[in-house]
Amino acid sequence: MIEITIYGRGGQGGVTLAKLIAAAWFAKGKYTQAFGVYAAERSGAPIQAYVRIDDAEITNHNQIREPDHVIVLDPTLIGPGILTGLKRDGAIILNTPRATAELAAMFAGHTVWTIDATSIAVENGLGTRAVPIVNTTMMGAVARSSGLTFDEVTATFDDLGFGSANLVAAKEAFETSSSAVVPGGLRESRPEPGTTPAVSLLDPNTGAPPQIRTGSWATRRPERRTLTPPCNSSCPAGNDVQRFVQAASRAAYDEALAVLLETSPLPGICGRVCPAPCMAACNRNEFDEGVNVRELERFVSDHGEWPNPVLQAVHERIAVVGSGPAGLSAAYQLAKLGYHVSLFEAGDQLGGVLRNGIPEYRLPREVLDRELGFILMHGVTAYTDARIDRAALRELTRHYSAVFVATGLQESRSLDLGESREAVRQGIDFLEGVHRGEENVSGMRVVVVGGGNTAIDAARSARRLGASDVHILYRRSRAEMPAIAEEIEAAIEEGIVLDELALPVHTSSEGKTVALTCVRMVLGDPDPSGRRQPVRATGPAAEFVVRCDRVILALGQSADISILPEGNEIHENGKVVGVTGAPVFIGGDLGKSEGTVAAAIGSGRRAALHIHCTLTGHDLIDRDEAQVATADLIRTRTFPHAARTRGGTISHELREHTFAEVHTGLTDAAVEAQRCFSCGVCNSCDRCLTYCPEGVLTTDGDTYTFNFDFCKGCGVCAAECPRGVILMSQI
Repeated sequence: MIEITIYGRGGQGGVTLAKLIAAAWFAKGKYTQAFGVYAAERSGAPIQAYVRIDDAEITNHNQIREPDHVIVLDPTLIGPGILTGLKRDGAIILNTPRATAELAAMFAGHTVWTIDATSIAVENGLGTRAVPIVNTTMMGAVARSSGLTFDEVTATFDDLGFGSANLVAAKEAFETSSSAVVPGGLRESRPEPGTTPAVSLLDPNTGAPPQIRTGSWATRRPERRTLTPPCNSSCPAGNDVQRFVQAASRAAYDEALAVLLETSPLPGICGRVCPAPCMAACNRNEFDEGVNVRELERFVSDHGEWPNPVLQAVHERIAVVGSGPAGLSAAYQLAKLGYHVSLFEAGDQLGGVLRNGIPEYRLPREVLDRELGFILMHGVTAYTDARIDRAALRELTRHYSAVFVATGLQESRSLDLGESREAVRQGIDFLEGVHRGEENVSGMRVVVVGGGNTAIDAARSARRLGASDVHILYRRSRAEMPAIAEEIEAAIEEGIVLDELALPVHTSSEGKTVALTCVRMVLGDPDPSGRRQPVRATGPAAEFVVRCDRVILALGQSADISILPEGNEIHENGKVVGVTGAPVFIGGDLGKSEGTVAAAIGSGRRAALHIHCTLTGHDLIDRDEAQVATADLIRTRTFPHAARTRGGTISHELREHTFAEVHTGLTDAAVEAQRCFSCGVCNSCDRCLTYCPEGVLTTDGDTYTFNFDFCKGCGVCAAECPRGVILMSQI
């Protein structure tokens, strides 16, 4: 990429010159960009304009701070200041009657072109000696110095409608820009003999903007703020979604992964199985399509470099019961805080529902094992085949400083369907059997009852195990199904039939076949969750029969609280009152059934912080709730429309009899991440800086500072901020 900064004054056409340069190179097949500090472009005011030229599409819209080349339109602005950020060996094109040799000390080491563009412009009637218009004249010198032909300049002028005087002046500058090498590596271009300088070279410090103190009478002033992006606000795990996506937009995937690992040890898992409420909340949905955060999290976890854990000094011992997402999250956060954590799992492998309840085509075991290994590397000691009951829990309270219980939902909800009980299977038991290779439904007709993720997973697993026909019966409509929408769509694509508004009521045996009697439902008034209640339809067509070989019930699960002592009381922070010995906390679905991995991760992290506060008095829980950056605060006019990038999938043929992972992920995460609006969080786009008419806003690249002595409170910066970061307040 070539980046050019143009220094000039309002009225001389610095922005126009930038557009001319960009147009000429665009005609040669390059990607180009031209813009200026527009709000400052008034007669006599110092301005800057910028040009970028590249072979690839240009996505950077910031001001140029390290230009490859510099062009100066006004002789009074010539000084050491134009070298700020200029790359080594960068070219400098100056409008000045002075010989390059006179400037050698100031610009030694750079290639310098000089042309008396002011005299040429005035002689051709382009402006006056007081306010010369030198843009088209300078275009001739720029073309000569950069390798453009004059035919290309002529074509550009014709396309943009510039008249003959402009072309004559440009040609004179082009032809008089003969150059010669002079000491110090400078190149010289001289005007025609006998020309007279129109403006003398002044002290370089005289180019500063006029200082008019307006702060004393301003009634408003801009304030910078950081709001909560809606993706952050809606993430149950508590991830800083905006910050990790912004890192990914720079292809800084290691940094993005580090941001995720601050709050969650399971980004590869969430990047595959999370219902992604962050995507539903994304403000970009009202513009085109929300950012594909789930696929970005997956990409970052798969391509970022996982850091080596830094083990902390070991303090108290904490017991964590249950190795599902809540228990794993709590164990990870506690270990990072310096506690020795013992993790107890009733099964023979770690992972809980992650291992037994989610099929491999959604969550490959190598991803689960990778993230489990990362947690254990933090000094967590795991015990499998270690079922904890009420008596064992009481024993743990005698040997540990605190106990966290996250045993999830153990009790499956059932439905009494009558006589053919041997053909009825619980969904979570079926999925565990699939995981262990113990299920055989080849050639069978399978009916799955339910509308959640377990129902979809059971149906798609049965299809992969060779079931000849798979139906899902759901008592509400598809719109009310709690399963991930993409998973429902994938199931239908794989040939699974969704029968909505249908409720099974009875089974009867017909030889080896099961006759499943169902009734049609209609939607009534909403229930407390907001979903419309299904009620039985009436009439002769309300009842129908489905013949099948296996019925799988996926109606949800409930918590088994028999592990807790009788008469217990649970506080809002999950602390259990009524247990003697060390404090006991509960979390995950055992404490509040939200039914997602992300919610369980967030619950486990908060429990770890509550335990730490209980033991040390040090409260690390962030209770600051900044205003959410809603869609009305986003200036969408500043963003181009761009479709969401979707990850690839394997073919239907490969899906039919294999549990290979269906989704293959993104190939270029940075492109998708760059669609992020960064709602409510400054990402240094420089629009406030570019449009400030008084130049009272300065930046060091990270921090923006207003000089309120000179700010007149016009509000241009707030109006141009795309992200709602700047607002105007009354003084």
